[in-house]
Amino acid sequence: MCMVIFAPIFAICAFATCGGYFGHLQVKVDCANRRQSNLSINIDFGYPFRLQQVHFKAPLCDAKREEIIFLDGDFSSAAQFFVTVGVFAFLYSLLATIVYVFYQNKYLKNNRGPLVDFVVTVIFSFMWLVGSCCWAKTISNIKTATNPTQVLLLISACRAQENKCTATQEPLWSRLNTSVVFGFVNVVLWVGNIWFVFKETGWYKTGQRYPTRSASGKRASEMRQRLYSESSFDQPEESFGPQPSRQDSFKQSMGDVGQQIQEGECVSRGKGATARRSERVRIAVRQGEFQMST
Repeated sequence: MCMVIFAPIFAICAFATCGGYFGHLQVKVDCANRRQSNLSINIDFGYPFRLQQVHFKAPLCDAKREEIIFLDGDFSSAAQFFVTVGVFAFLYSLLATIVYVFYQNKYLKNNRGPLVDFVVTVIFSFMWLVGSCCWAKTISNIKTATNPTQVLLLISACRAQENKCTATQEPLWSRLNTSVVFGFVNVVLWVGNIWFVFKETGWYKTGQRYPTRSASGKRASEMRQRLYSESSFDQPEESFGPQPSRQDSFKQSMGDVGQQIQEGECVSRGKGATARRSERVRIAVRQGEFQMST
């Protein structure tokens, strides 16, 4: 939604404030002899900021003629790159808006639309970042090249101390500063839109389809499985008739154990009685043998 509403607007603002800029600088040269003075020298420049092609005429105070002076610097590459990124971002955002609104089914078909949209969004985010940073640095260089003090040093008559040279009007930079602000706003907008486009891709949906279970989730699953197994043991099976409860089975098992103990005691008692009778018999036999010998 951010892409649909704000991207075209801020793209227009960015390249319009840069591409539509015109600066005006006015200086005056007051010669000592007052005859060759020029109190109104106008210097105009603008997009694409090829300042080496901007020229003006200044008087030579020691002769009745004028010289042609050119400004220094060519800043067209950064300015044109910034405007180009803005124009293409505007066109793509309009195309994306049409696709989102009227061709949503074809956009989501086979996951190709979201993948293409994701790649293009990443590219435009990077281009906006590079273009905005370069343009901010270029504006600083343009301000230095068109600084009235720097321009007056280019005039031969102003290098003489007897002549007076001053700037009567300086360029306004608010529009170019605003273009830089709009450039970085587009960076934030497109970088933030990467997440929303990524959610439409198959990569995000695959991660949601097979989520990783945390340790607490695993423990909860084990507890549910354990409770299910215990409840399954507690339920009676209809095919085998009613089953005794745990308390009844425990009492029955304890009775069986007590019976086995009693049987063992009886056997041990019988064995003890038999052993005592055998001992008595042996003693009687020994006494009879002793009497016969005597």
